[in-house]
Amino acid sequence: MQPLRVLTGIAGLLMLMSSACRHAPVLPVTAAPTQERWTDGWQPLVFPGKTTTSYTVRIEDGRWVLHAQSRHSASMYRRAVRIEPEQLGKVTFSWKADSLLAGADVRQVDTEDAVVRVLLAFDGDHGLLSPRTRMMFDLMQGLTGETPPFATLMYVWDSRAEVDTVVISKRSDRIRKIVLESGPAHLGQWRSYERDVRADYRRAFGEDPGALIGMAVMTDSDNTASQAEAWYGEIRFR
Repeated sequence: MQPLRVLTGIAGLLMLMSSACRHAPVLPVTAAPTQERWTDGWQPLVFPGKTTTSYTVRIEDGRWVLHAQSRHSASMYRRAVRIEPEQLGKVTFSWKADSLLAGADVRQVDTEDAVVRVLLAFDGDHGLLSPRTRMMFDLMQGLTGETPPFATLMYVWDSRAEVDTVVISKRSDRIRKIVLESGPAHLGQWRSYERDVRADYRRAFGEDPGALIGMAVMTDSDNTASQAEAWYGEIRFR
């Protein structure tokens, strides 16, 4: 794989954090779901050289949700937050998908598409990163104008990896995935989750997390040259 292709492939996954994240407000956890919950502070994030996934806010099943439609595309919809490590508790979210991506596998670098993902970005001491990772981060900052997060934790629905599997990305070991759903059993259904952020981070990275500085959702189908459609419910922190 050519170096430029590698950099392009991981650029988006390392672009959750911007300079605004350090002072961003925390989303309230008690407000009722409204259209503004998916528009206030949320922004699409385009990846270099990639077709953009469409994200639109609309009413689905009687509530405001984010609808994602991917056609051979990959991009994110993200928001800056700031939650200090000692305040990290649980995150709740939901998603729905009607079909999976044939051939997709989040464990493989060339087919790591996913119909739904929820991503959390964390701050940390970049001096602890390996020389290779620091060089990669410097290249990403030059390419995107943003400093990559210290670590990214991703929740995914995969076509074949077993539920509860922790996957270390082959593109960067600073990206780690936890498989929450696998296979077609729950297609067409809203699936809701409550996750202990600190516990999941410790399990994935083997250390305590820094501050949470960003969150995003991502539906992509570029690697498998296919199509994906999904719906996301509100993300809340407790």
